[in-house]
Amino acid sequence: QGPRSARRPPPPPAMALARGILGLTVLASMPSEVSGHGQAIIKLHDITDEYMQMIACALPLLVAGIISLIFVVVLRSKLKAKPVGADINVPKMDELARKVKSGSIAFLKEEYKYLVVYVFIWSIVVLVLFTIKPMKEGESTDGVRSAACLIVGALLSGLSGFIGMSVATDGNVRTTVACASGSLNDGLKVAFTAGAAMGFGVVGLAATGLAFLLIVMKPERNLLEAVQYTHSFGFGASSIALFARVAGGIYTKAADVGADLVGKVEAGIDEDDPHNPAVIADNVGDNVGDVAGMGADLFESYIGSLIGAATLGARSITLLAFPLWLGAAGLLASLIGYFFVSTKEKGDGWNTNLSALMFALEKGMYVANGLFLLFAAVIVILLFGPDSEAGWKMYACVALGLVSGMLIGKGTEYFTSFDYGPTISIKDRARTGPATVIIQGVGVGMVSTLLPTLILVAAIVICNELANEYGIALAAVGMLGTLAISLSTDAYGPVADNAGGLAEMTHQGPAVRAKTDSLDALGNTTAAMGKGFAVGSAVLTALSLLAAFKDEVTHHGQMPLSFDIADPILLAGSLLGAMLPFFFAALTMMSVGKAAAEMIEEVRRQFREVKNEHGVTLLEAIRIVTAKGAISERDDVEPDSDRCVLISTRSSVKEMIAPGLYAVLTPMIAGFLVGPRMVMGLLAGCIGSAAMLAIMMGNAGGAWDNSKKLCEKLQIKKTEQGKACVVGDTVGDPFKDTSGPSLDILLKLMAMVSLLIAPLMEGKADWEIWYVGAAILVICLMATLALIQQGILTWKDPLGVVDAAPSADKKVPASEPTVCTAPLRAAAHDPADAVREN
Repeated sequence: QGPRSARRPPPPPAMALARGILGLTVLASMPSEVSGHGQAIIKLHDITDEYMQMIACALPLLVAGIISLIFVVVLRSKLKAKPVGADINVPKMDELARKVKSGSIAFLKEEYKYLVVYVFIWSIVVLVLFTIKPMKEGESTDGVRSAACLIVGALLSGLSGFIGMSVATDGNVRTTVACASGSLNDGLKVAFTAGAAMGFGVVGLAATGLAFLLIVMKPERNLLEAVQYTHSFGFGASSIALFARVAGGIYTKAADVGADLVGKVEAGIDEDDPHNPAVIADNVGDNVGDVAGMGADLFESYIGSLIGAATLGARSITLLAFPLWLGAAGLLASLIGYFFVSTKEKGDGWNTNLSALMFALEKGMYVANGLFLLFAAVIVILLFGPDSEAGWKMYACVALGLVSGMLIGKGTEYFTSFDYGPTISIKDRARTGPATVIIQGVGVGMVSTLLPTLILVAAIVICNELANEYGIALAAVGMLGTLAISLSTDAYGPVADNAGGLAEMTHQGPAVRAKTDSLDALGNTTAAMGKGFAVGSAVLTALSLLAAFKDEVTHHGQMPLSFDIADPILLAGSLLGAMLPFFFAALTMMSVGKAAAEMIEEVRRQFREVKNEHGVTLLEAIRIVTAKGAISERDDVEPDSDRCVLISTRSSVKEMIAPGLYAVLTPMIAGFLVGPRMVMGLLAGCIGSAAMLAIMMGNAGGAWDNSKKLCEKLQIKKTEQGKACVVGDTVGDPFKDTSGPSLDILLKLMAMVSLLIAPLMEGKADWEIWYVGAAILVICLMATLALIQQGILTWKDPLGVVDAAPSADKKVPASEPTVCTAPLRAAAHDPADAVREN
């Protein structure tokens, strides 16, 4: 293909001389140059058959992926052997766990119905596009290959989420039982086993799928063309990840906001009180959003980082093999690190030493990270030789990516943990009401962008100096190298959260609650750190995909393209890209608001109207429990939780359509209507804007959440100060669990779509194929009109309630609200009841 230096200004003479001596230019050198003319121990360039070269590159990753999946089977069998509620004479616990699992499966089935149609349509589009204009001239199978890769990517991404959700819903009840019948360490190991099944399942599927497709797509193609087909694989995975994150986030936060506002603030009951109709939906949401959604998200991040690095290195067999072998090494290191997770803490609830408990999880990660760096050094010696300066520069990029991810996680912990000043300041502002809580939380979120931005900027600049764009791609691979164990610690959080809910709903004793609270508090910290880690990895992955896109549209040199930021086309694209994350976040935030409004109304309705056979309403039962601390079976009332699950499912699946539509079509419109330079600007603007907004929203939401938990620790949660923090938490819920995480996928999905269509834009001048972009724009506008017609894009009240005063001739009893959405206090039977509620 010719050295990259022929397509860019030459390097300084000293650097050129050094590269000449080394016989290596990092991004585009011939195989013999990369190997250092015999310095490498394993000389892949000596393999004359390209198919065997690809097998040598992909086989370690394939084997590691299969081993990881076998380990998942072992973990699941180990988890299934643990005792359940019936084994400790609490069958109610199993019944509640079954409700959570059935609700989670029902949601995924409904979501996947829509996604099957989506994947089918895009498979046809990709089939037609790449049949008409194949990547390799004269080949008629490119369309079939690309469509097949897309389907496999979507299938494995959805499967990773389903496996994770299934294991998590099996693990929650077993974690509760382990805390009830054993020690805190027993509960930690059960919850972490469930999380590990999720983590190793996601990475195992990603590694196996990518390696398999690289080997299958190689016949009759060169190395670069075989890698290009995996762009469709990445697009399929990215699409499923976006919908899973958006729909799961809307689901969980609609239920969470409804449960918090009506249950905690209005009725004054605990978070997981079994009388709250939205509690089951809230627990289901933890699984479909924080497990299934997160699994699909990080599945896409992992393969995106490998695809970006492989695309940039595909002109050299050694540079192609390096990131794939690193992926295999990371899986092996994570597998060993799993066995180092344990704790000796007793579990005293909020009084537990969270730092010591956090170390129980972190020591497994530290072992995995240390082994990964060791294995990476061995790979450098094998592929480049012990004296290769270029090889060790690439190793430095990998190490820098790994360290950057850890530092970003620690920075996130500082801004979101209630042990530090930022979150404590939000609790202090709650003395003056919810407004100052929200103001302070937004400020904390904005300030929190400083540290991760500086870390990412330093990593990008240093890696670019060491190994150009390929070095940045390696940093992304390094950051995600031990994803299997870091995802295990992240997935552990929802399992522990559900376990605490089951303990409260089945009225377990304070000793059990202390253990589950300890695990839950740790889970909040790991979740916040995981979100910061996800943003950092998303930025580096998107940058590597951006570099790969630039390489794809320019590597043949048919049409010289200038990517100068002062270029009006590039600047216009960057402005459009900077706007998109705000528009996208607005759509998801308003979707949560609409779904939460329906949930709030349903919970209020059930509190007033749902009765048992003796005529006791749900709200009256709550008052009895509040006054006496217990309730007889005769007076107890069972809420209709299935109705709340249905509302969240219906709303979330409907509301996920618009964000997904604009995320996929925007880069296509920009690329085909204007040209590749517009796409470059679009992606650059989106990466910067989405990263800042995702960090701000994630950290502000985490700080609000933990300010509420700090009030619980200080036993002031039912005071006005505590309720102000609850209001802040309800604002932060969609920030940290819906809009923020979805932005990570937005920037990767847009980069992956651009990379997918890059061969169709290669060598095209601006406006050359404007008619294709115009057709896609018309389709986008028609879809927008349909969404408006269906009431998905609307400013109207989702409840259709018109607040109007009652007519003069109609008397409204004082005990009844004038509109159905009135807060519960308006329904008090007498002044004494209102006083007791307040």
